[in-house]
Amino acid sequence: MKNINELLGTKYPVIQGGMANIANADLAAAVSNAGGLGLIGAGGNDANWVRQEIRRCKTLTDKPFGVNIMLMSPHAERIAEVLIEESVLVVTTGAGNPVPYMAKWKAAGMIVIPVIPSVKLAMRVESAGADAVVAEGMEAGGHIGKLTTMAMIPQIVDAVSIPVIAAGGIADKRGVLAAFALGAKGVQIGTVLLATTECPVHDNFKQLIIDASDTSTIVTGLEKAPVRVIKNQMAVKYVDLIKSGATFEALEHLTLGSLKKAVVEGDLENGSFMAGQIAGLIKSIHSVKEVLEDMFDDVENYKDSLKIL
Repeated sequence: MKNINELLGTKYPVIQGGMANIANADLAAAVSNAGGLGLIGAGGNDANWVRQEIRRCKTLTDKPFGVNIMLMSPHAERIAEVLIEESVLVVTTGAGNPVPYMAKWKAAGMIVIPVIPSVKLAMRVESAGADAVVAEGMEAGGHIGKLTTMAMIPQIVDAVSIPVIAAGGIADKRGVLAAFALGAKGVQIGTVLLATTECPVHDNFKQLIIDASDTSTIVTGLEKAPVRVIKNQMAVKYVDLIKSGATFEALEHLTLGSLKKAVVEGDLENGSFMAGQIAGLIKSIHSVKEVLEDMFDDVENYKDSLKIL
């Protein structure tokens, strides 16, 4: 079975997470140029925005890149067509069922990699023709499932015959080696890329990552729509509202525009700063190239230095 770099034609077996409102053409191109697979995160944007970002990314890199499509978006159906029209190499999917789109994508020669939170969904998308899956543990930032990376990866590896890409809690050589020890053929990273010079988030967001400890994140909406974020006034209030039995409308009102407040405005009190538990490991800002080199260069020597039994 191929490692992800062999499947995708990249230097390193790593995919950048399709972070909504963050993963634009600039970040995607930086990751691709550094040896990984950069992704444009469609998020809630419309098809025209996605098309322009794809075309812009092609001017910034001659390396492979892809697009992440959030299938719950009202623009998903049109974006799915745009990916074909623009000859996108790779599509990753989240927040919805990719199966209805997969036949067209595969017919167009695209590599399809759904993000999944369970063995059952991994088996389902494999049977529909997925080339690989991203198995994302609840340590990750943003929208999460209920299983940890350590527990989920080996179970999915045993259940499917396509490559598994581990995500959630990976930011250095140790995380990469742990993922491969569990049977993964590649990793997806997101939080560690927030603290890079090329990441287009507000400086306040980057500083929150650098200042984070191991307990700095909190999960909001745990029972219905869990999202891991850096703990702040808004996140704590959200959790308190849920405990008090607040209506869906009240919760929606609290979080309206909160991602933009974090990413663009750097609003420390009211922004939704999506980040994973691994944030506590990140202590300084680097370039994307430096992050990937630190994770993968000399990893064999590091592995050999470990005293195992």
